Amino acid sequence: MAMLDVQGLSKSFRGLRAVSDVTFAVPEKGIVALIGPNGAGKTTCFNLIAGALAPDAGSVRLAGADITGRRADKVCDAGIGRTFQLVKPFQDLTVLENVTVGALHKHDGVAAAKRDAARILEMLELGDKRHMHAANLTLPDRKRLEVARALATQPKLLLLDEVMAGLRPTETDRIVAVLQRLRAETGITILLIEHVMRAVMALSDHVIVLHHGEKISEGTPEKVTKDPAVLECYLGEGAV
Repeated sequence: MAMLDVQGLSKSFRGLRAVSDVTFAVPEKGIVALIGPNGAGKTTCFNLIAGALAPDAGSVRLAGADITGRRADKVCDAGIGRTFQLVKPFQDLTVLENVTVGALHKHDGVAAAKRDAARILEMLELGDKRHMHAANLTLPDRKRLEVARALATQPKLLLLDEVMAGLRPTETDRIVAVLQRLRAETGITILLIEHVMRAVMALSDHVIVLHHGEKISEGTPEKVTKDPAVLECYLGEGAV
C-alpha cells in the first residue's frame, strides 16, 4: 500500500486549470520529488494534499484512508506535516519554543512537548541553537527549523516545499544528509518540491514532473533527466 495515493487531482481558479488530472503515488518510506518550471502547479498540488485547498476533482488517500477535501488541521491529525516556501518562524520565540508549539499538537503537556522538541532539534543539527531567538538564525538554520516544526507534529508523510531554495551547494548537501539520516532513523515518507537538481538527484528515489498543471513524466531521477519533454520545458540540454 502506498503511503500517499493521489488520483485524478484537479483544481481551477477562475477558469485557469492549475492542476489537471494528476495521478501519482508515494511509497511508504520513499522520497519522491515533484519538479517542474515555475507555475507548473506544484505548490497547488501540495495545497490540495495538505488541505489548504479543496480539489475540484480527484482523491487523496493517506495510508489507505480517504482525506480528500479535509481541512488542514484534520489532514495534520491524519499524519501529514508540511513546510512552506516562505519560512516564517515565530521570531520572538526561541528555536526550542518554536518546535514546542508544533509538538503540542500531539502532547498534552508543555514539558513532554519540550522534551520531544529538543529531540527533534538534535536530529536536525540545531540542538546547540535551541535557546537562540528564531529571528537571529541564518537562512540555512531557518530552513532546518521549518522542517523541525513540521516533524514535531509526528507526521507519517512530510511535505517539503523548496527547503533548499537559496542555499549554497555545501548547505544543500548538509540538508540532503540530514534528510537521508532522518528517513533511515525514523522511516518517514517524504514528498518534496525542489528546483535544486543537485538535491533531487542525491535524495529522491522517484521523480514526478509537472508542466502547465499536468504530469508529463515520472520515473527514476536518471530516467527523468533524460526525458526529451522534461529537457525541453524545464531542465535544458545542459542542465544535468
